[in-house]
Amino acid sequence: MASLLRCFSLLALFALSFKLCYCQNETINAAGWADAGVTWYGEPEGAGSTGGACGYGAAVASPPLYAMVSAGGPSLFNNGKGCGTCYQIVCTGNPACSGRPITVTITDECPGGPCASEPVHFDLSGKAIGALAKPGQAGNLRAAGGIRASYRRATCSYKGTKIAFRVDAGSTPYYMAFVVEFENGEGDLASVEIQPAGGGFMAMQEMRSAEWKLNSSGGIKGPFNVRLTSGKSRKVVVAQGVIPANWKPDQTYRSIVNF
Repeated sequence: MASLLRCFSLLALFALSFKLCYCQNETINAAGWADAGVTWYGEPEGAGSTGGACGYGAAVASPPLYAMVSAGGPSLFNNGKGCGTCYQIVCTGNPACSGRPITVTITDECPGGPCASEPVHFDLSGKAIGALAKPGQAGNLRAAGGIRASYRRATCSYKGTKIAFRVDAGSTPYYMAFVVEFENGEGDLASVEIQPAGGGFMAMQEMRSAEWKLNSSGGIKGPFNVRLTSGKSRKVVVAQGVIPANWKPDQTYRSIVNF
């Protein structure tokens, strides 16, 4: 019996030790905040890059993004599936930090350096890192180089903005591709389907970015409906006739829907 009790005691001690170890290694607190590394790139007041890996182009510097964007390390960019996701970030460890959270959208990839070596890393636009600072301290925070910050997933909210579709410059009736922009809510998409005139919905292929494509050997004609399914909740919206019959490459077509 004594031997059995010792066995149970050891098991209980192991379980307690495991629990304590787990809690000590857990980086997400009760409010959902976790630790991340932060750097910045581009111009001091700029949008980082207007040719980012997500394919948003110059839209990153314009409303509703307003250059409040970030490149993400591998865990955030997630092979393009993270494009369009939103995060709150707050820094407190540097004297220049304001302690007030900002919200950024993932619009680019940061594949090397600390972005690749740290579990979670944000490479912010110059404007975004400046927004983390106290008034008059933006230059000091940028000069710090890398800083530590807390982050958590946030709901994307582009007030007054509907989902837009920017048709790729290389699109033809046999190859349709477009970037999906400004999705509220989760920001990322599980699937995109297109319905040509007189046809059914067809699944499009994600291109490791916010761009989706469809090859059609027989050609397809508009107007096109587009059905979007959000990443986690699987909410569905349909943009009816959003790309017209007389569509043109390198043009943006705005819907009247959003999540």
